[in-house]
Amino acid sequence: MKLVWSPETASDAYIHTVRSCKKYKESGVAEFLSASAAGWNARLIVETWSLGDPIATSVGLAVAAVHTSGRHVCIVPDEQSKHEYVLATRGVVTTEATEVVVVRESIENTMEEFPGVDFLVVDSKRLEFVRTLRSAKLSNKGAVLVCKNAAQRAVSVFKWQDVLKGGTRVARSVFLPVGNGLGIVHVGATGGHQHGDSRKQPSRWIRHVDLLSGEEHLFRR
Repeated sequence: MKLVWSPETASDAYIHTVRSCKKYKESGVAEFLSASAAGWNARLIVETWSLGDPIATSVGLAVAAVHTSGRHVCIVPDEQSKHEYVLATRGVVTTEATEVVVVRESIENTMEEFPGVDFLVVDSKRLEFVRTLRSAKLSNKGAVLVCKNAAQRAVSVFKWQDVLKGGTRVARSVFLPVGNGLGIVHVGATGGHQHGDSRKQPSRWIRHVDLLSGEEHLFRR
C-alpha cells in the first residue's frame, strides 16, 4: 500500500486554506502545503514550530488534517511557544484536529511518540532540523518530507539520502521557489515502519555548511 494522490481533496483543502489565511500576509506556502498534505491523504501530519515563526503554514496543515480526517501534531520547544501558538491559532485551528506537543528531553524522544508519519514539515533555519528528519518514524505507505526556508539554509548542500536514516528509500526530491524555498522529498513505501536497514551500516559524519553564515555543522549518521 502507498500514498495515493487525490486532486479533489487537494483542491478542497487549498480553497479552505485560502479562506482561513486571509488575515495572514504571507506567501503561498500555507496553501501549497495544505493542498499537498490533503492531496496525499496524509493521516498523520507533523510539523515543528517555534516562537516568532509564521503561523499560516500551521493553519494550512491543520486544514489538511480536517479534510483527510487525520491528525495534525505541532511540536514546539517550550511552554512559551505552546502558549503563543495556541493564542495565534485560536478561532482558526480546531483543537480536535491539532495537538500541540512540547519537546520532552530531546527531539528524538518526542518524535518516537508519533509512529507512522505521512507528512512532515521542518524549518531548515533550526539547527535540529536534521535530527528531526532522521528520527521521524515514517509511515510504511511512504511519506512526504518538507524543509521550509530551504533557500536560506542551502538545503541543496547535502543529499537527502545522507540526512535520512539508513534504509530509507528516496523516490524523488525537488526544490521549489515558494516562499523562502521548499525542499521536498518523497520517501518510498516499505514493508513496515521505518526502523532502519536490517543490515548494520557503518556510521559516518555528514558535513552541512550554511552558505549565508559560513557556519559548519557535523551530523553523525
